[in-house]
Amino acid sequence: MWRKSTLASFVVAVVLSLSLTACKDTKTLQENEQLKAQVADLQKQNGELGNNLETVTASRDALSKENDDLKSQIAAMKSKKPKKKTSSRKRRRHQALEVPAGVGLRDNLQSAS
Repeated sequence: MWRKSTLASFVVAVVLSLSLTACKDTKTLQENEQLKAQVADLQKQNGELGNNLETVTASRDALSKENDDLKSQIAAMKSKKPKKKTSSRKRRRHQALEVPAGVGLRDNLQSAS
C-alpha cells in the first residue's frame, strides 16, 4: 500500500507539473506572439523614420545650396554698387576782409570801395 500511495502521489505530481508547464507554455507563446508583433511594428516605424530622415536631409541640403547661392548673389550686388562719397565736414570759408582793430565794419567797407 505504501508503494501504491507513493506511486499515486508521484503520478499526480507529474500530471500537475505537466499541466502547469503547458499553461506556462501557452502564456509564453502568447507573450512571444505579442513581442513579435511589437518588433514588427517597431521595424515598420524605423523604416518610416529612415525615409523621413532621408527626405529631411535632402531638403536641408537643397536649402543650404540655395542659401549659399543667395549669399553669393548678395556679395556680387554689393561689389557692383559704387560706394558713395562721404561728404567732408570742412566748410569752405570765403575770404573775409581784414578789419583793423578799433575800426568798425562801415568804416572798413567805405575804405575798400
